[in-house]
Amino acid sequence: MSQQVSGAAPESAAVALPGRIAGIDAARALAIFGMFTVHLGVGAIGLLDVDAAEVVHGLARGRSSALFAFLAGVSLALMTGRGAPLSGAPLHRVSARILVRVVALALLGGVVDLLGAPVAVILTYYAGFFLLALPLLKLRAPALAAAAAAVGLLGPQVSFLLRDELRLASAHASSIDGLADFLLTGYYPACTFMAFVIAGLAVGRLELTAPRVRLRLAGVGAGLVALGYGASWLLVYPLGGLQRLVAEAGPDLTGVDPALLGPIRAWMVEQIYDLHGQVPTDSVWWLLVASPHSGTSFEIAGALGVALLVLVGCMALTDVAGAVLYPLAAAGAMALTLYVGHIVAMALFGMSFLDVAPFRLELFVIASLTFATLWRLLVGRGPLEQGLTWLAGLGPLLLPRAEGLPRR
Repeated sequence: MSQQVSGAAPESAAVALPGRIAGIDAARALAIFGMFTVHLGVGAIGLLDVDAAEVVHGLARGRSSALFAFLAGVSLALMTGRGAPLSGAPLHRVSARILVRVVALALLGGVVDLLGAPVAVILTYYAGFFLLALPLLKLRAPALAAAAAAVGLLGPQVSFLLRDELRLASAHASSIDGLADFLLTGYYPACTFMAFVIAGLAVGRLELTAPRVRLRLAGVGAGLVALGYGASWLLVYPLGGLQRLVAEAGPDLTGVDPALLGPIRAWMVEQIYDLHGQVPTDSVWWLLVASPHSGTSFEIAGALGVALLVLVGCMALTDVAGAVLYPLAAAGAMALTLYVGHIVAMALFGMSFLDVAPFRLELFVIASLTFATLWRLLVGRGPLEQGLTWLAGLGPLLLPRAEGLPRR
């Protein structure tokens, strides 16, 4: 999404990206590189040993896509008036631009998915998120925060009940196989990810350059991390949730040799950390986990907390080291180009997350930073971003001319 704003924040000037907020771009670049990490796999990390690479991969998984969706919401807020939401004809023009982007992103996502790379492409979901966010663009931060909380608290539970009642399967032939996938059963279901988008909208309505606002966001982020991941850990491990999952996953284990219970619990932990968008519906105890892509309220809280901390941290760093972080901000400013580019490269060269190819991740990151920096300095807006902006500009032309208001 575009992030062009009037009255750009001071940090945008620090890295010479006119009309943009550098801290948001830097955070978006981290989200993209996190997706690189997940898509290329543990074996692509050459600078770390296997154990450390596993940790980095685990931290990136789920949280990167959540950060990406969260920042989409922030960008929507910046496009639609920041703290003073647009209304009337100006909002209609912006909404028309967004609708064109929705169509273009959905089509682009479908084309990228056809390349056959072993990647769960987010672009078609991303387009749908923007469509669902359109009715919320008039809302201010408090109402948006309440809406995000409602989706985060109710969405996973409603999804669980509907998937159980309707016997909806989660087997995927592609990244997205229809409306049920988009809403409930896909890799990035709206019942989970709209919480991130709406929360981003709420944050984008705030004065992000104010130190007091940033401190509050950092405090909320830390609290959400503790609530989401900490409370889940207590419920699943010390308080017996894992045992209940084990007990309900198979035959009665009463009287089983205790030496055998350890491997069984380890197997269940592997199942918890091998989810792909939502939890199974064979036990309500699944709703207590907070592992990546589990789609529970606990995961939403934890991942949202991480997104807030990353955003605040990036904005603070670009304030004091904007010139140093120029390549990172430049990469974030052309996130769509880099996202599509890395999937195209994976498809062309037959790459997989199962490959053992040390330093492949580092090569992708360095190449992205170099390309983005040179392109930004020499050309300007990223190639796909430029094309999307041009198409979006056609949106207002489809609207009837409002009396006394010129088309723009």
